[in-house]
Amino acid sequence: MSKASQLFRGKILHFPHATDNPDEDVVYIHDGALVVEDKHIVAIGEYADIQPAYAHAHATVIDHRNHWIMPGLIDSHLHFPQTEMLACYGEQLLTWLENYTFPTERKFSDPNYATAMAEVFIRQLLKNGTTTGLVYPTVHANSVDALFNAASSMDMAMVTGKVCMDVNSPDPLKDTPTQAVDDSLALIKKWHNKGRNCYAITPRFAPTSSREQLQGLGELAAAYPDVFIQTHLSENQQEIAWVKRLFPERDGYLDVYDHYGLVRPRGVFGHCVHLSDKEWARMAEAGATIAFCPTSNLFLGSGLFPLDTARKYEVPVTLATDVGAGTTFNMFRTYGEAYKVCQLQHTRLSPLQGLYLMTQGAALAHQLSHSIGNLNPGSHADFIIVDPAFDELTSHRLHNKDSKEETLFALSMLSDDRSIRETWIAGSPQFQQQEK
Repeated sequence: MSKASQLFRGKILHFPHATDNPDEDVVYIHDGALVVEDKHIVAIGEYADIQPAYAHAHATVIDHRNHWIMPGLIDSHLHFPQTEMLACYGEQLLTWLENYTFPTERKFSDPNYATAMAEVFIRQLLKNGTTTGLVYPTVHANSVDALFNAASSMDMAMVTGKVCMDVNSPDPLKDTPTQAVDDSLALIKKWHNKGRNCYAITPRFAPTSSREQLQGLGELAAAYPDVFIQTHLSENQQEIAWVKRLFPERDGYLDVYDHYGLVRPRGVFGHCVHLSDKEWARMAEAGATIAFCPTSNLFLGSGLFPLDTARKYEVPVTLATDVGAGTTFNMFRTYGEAYKVCQLQHTRLSPLQGLYLMTQGAALAHQLSHSIGNLNPGSHADFIIVDPAFDELTSHRLHNKDSKEETLFALSMLSDDRSIRETWIAGSPQFQQQEK
């Protein structure tokens, strides 16, 4: 039997369809209504139009007239084992991995530890309004189980997959080409398209996978054309030089992945700060996606992502925190840092463009817009209740200013988890801000 209807009243903001112009093709309803039944959205519109149709159905009205209703946010690249090492003193990428990341990831061989940290990680997502993540666990298969189990307990859309690395990494974190394929195959059969889970074949990055491992993962990807592929690409100049030494027969970093059949739609490449023109063109041709990770790129000194070049080549771009080299779980603040990265290059990234890259734009890039990224009827009821004026400073900043641009930009600079009043997943409240 279906749940009774719930009608949420508030300021509604979302992108109902694909657009190249988020500043214009956006739906904003000052006094809006969002109706949820069971796990899905069933209606959206002006409160005055929607409410009478549901009055006789005794819909529960939840009044958020002072708040904003937006789609749940999508984080397209982050590492759940690095939750506990957020804000470790910075180094360049390769030394940072050696000094902080790999020692932390060894702990996840313990299934109990992985389970506990998965729960901590998901709580941080929910507190910050993130309802879907493309997440890196560790090389341990149990870390994948831990994350999928935690997400499945609340019917949360999650994309993840066992990290694969058999060379140039500490022995306790190495697998083998055979183990990488066998573990990944077993996990695909166990989790992919089960409930709201999607699997991602996940070579960490080219330097930590042998040719044999990449070959095996490419063959696995060919056998399962709808699984995701996630990895890192051209984040750091030292990393790029290392790839050239390790794979001298290949025509650049992207070509390493491409040679093994790992560049395609639902292929999500983190960073891409230093691509060549040829690589940009190939990304566009293949329909692959870039996860733009501004806080991480700044923290590790990797460089400034060239958004204008991505636009020129029409490569899909999404926003991502890249926790733990990224310094916040908050996607609004992540947009704020992306804005600064673009400012340094005299590139415009408006607040509405930023919101699009973490909602509908990301959902489209990941072929998930039928379910997430928007507030369309039929989509899963993954949405957030946002209070932009959550403290004295933000109240003064936004005093009597209801414009969507003003609100989003203030959030991008001043937001923290206090701005998220509620996070709903599949029609159920999974986080609610406690009243002070």
